[in-house]
Amino acid sequence: MVSFAGGKARQKAVLSEDFERELTREVLRTELLRVRALIATGLVMIVLLTTTFVIDPAIVNRIWHGTRGMAREYALVAGFLLFEAWVHGQIRRNLRLDRDLPVIRRYIGACIETSLPTLILILQIRSMGASQALGFVLPLVYFIFVILSTLRLDFWLSAFTGFVAAVELLAVALYYNSVSDTGEPLIYFHAVRSTVILVCGVLAGSVGAQLRRQFAASIAAATARDRVTNLFGQHVSPQVVERLMAEGTSVAGDVRRVAVMFVDFRGFTAGAQTRTPQEVVDRLDGAFAVLVDILDRHGGIVNKFLGDGFLALFGAPLEASDAAHRAVAAGREMLTAMDRINAQTSWPLRIGIGIHFGEVVAGNIGSPRRKEYTVIGDTVNFASRLEALNKEFGSQLLISASVREAVGEDGGDAVALGEVAVRGYEQPVAVFQLG
Repeated sequence: MVSFAGGKARQKAVLSEDFERELTREVLRTELLRVRALIATGLVMIVLLTTTFVIDPAIVNRIWHGTRGMAREYALVAGFLLFEAWVHGQIRRNLRLDRDLPVIRRYIGACIETSLPTLILILQIRSMGASQALGFVLPLVYFIFVILSTLRLDFWLSAFTGFVAAVELLAVALYYNSVSDTGEPLIYFHAVRSTVILVCGVLAGSVGAQLRRQFAASIAAATARDRVTNLFGQHVSPQVVERLMAEGTSVAGDVRRVAVMFVDFRGFTAGAQTRTPQEVVDRLDGAFAVLVDILDRHGGIVNKFLGDGFLALFGAPLEASDAAHRAVAAGREMLTAMDRINAQTSWPLRIGIGIHFGEVVAGNIGSPRRKEYTVIGDTVNFASRLEALNKEFGSQLLISASVREAVGEDGGDAVALGEVAVRGYEQPVAVFQLG
């Protein structure tokens, strides 16, 4: 019991690590989008500056009093682009290494990025005057940085971005433009504007946090789905996966009544000797695809593939009161489907099916490093022996007495083959054939 509890704890730890790793990757991907948007913003600013200079050089003189002030802004934006290109490279590197960015680096980066409008604003104040610069377009640029901080998916980083923008704008405004031309204090005007920016930062953080929760929920659902697939194999129907995720299932060993089906292709090895490996794989995959699809429709799962055959379960991992009925119906449909396929191919294949119904121990079994959901017990062994008896009787679908009893009228066409000696069993057992 202690060993199982320890294994379960380790399994949860592995799932948690997978969840955190994928969430980190998702956050880094959104960070890349944010950085690319900032790079695009910087390039747009350079294009606008250049276009302004080319179309109307007089504006350059009125705003920057010559090209020197404009050149300083070019230099600041170019430095900003180089910084963002470096950040972009760091994020891509961490994505490749499955490693998160240090928190302190994120805050330093937010401070550096948000300070760009402040530095340009100071240059414009010195060129065109405080009133004109503070009333110009640049204070609105802070909102671009605040809005894009949403892509950090971190409430506190977005709030910090809004705080830095608000404080820097207020400090610059009060230092250069604390009173109006009429001598009235402008602290209220500047404080209100900075407060709006701060509130926008908080709102951006709230949106980012909500997006992060949605990402986390999506990743958790995907992790749970992957866990179901890993436990029960890749050939579990979407319907079964949804039920497993909704209802849950114990991975501990428990006793339950299930219908166990063994399926094997007859004469497959001999036919494969005269064909290329690719032809063999294509033929086997094509047949498996049809048979597994039938299993899906009848609520069965492929527990494991066994070369040119497989073991299927009905009633595990999800309980089914009509497991035997489902197994027999699936077996009948498989024979019909193979007849249809054989009529359309130059390599016909016959299948042998054995179905037994009884108790098994079902659960997640294996080593601490690798586990597999499977079933163990005499029911499994006897189903395998039943399937092998098809060679002796020249049949294709054999069921046990327990299956015959469970299906009742649905097995009315079953032909009793009498008490048959089965390898590994001391007493003969009743066997029935279905067409």
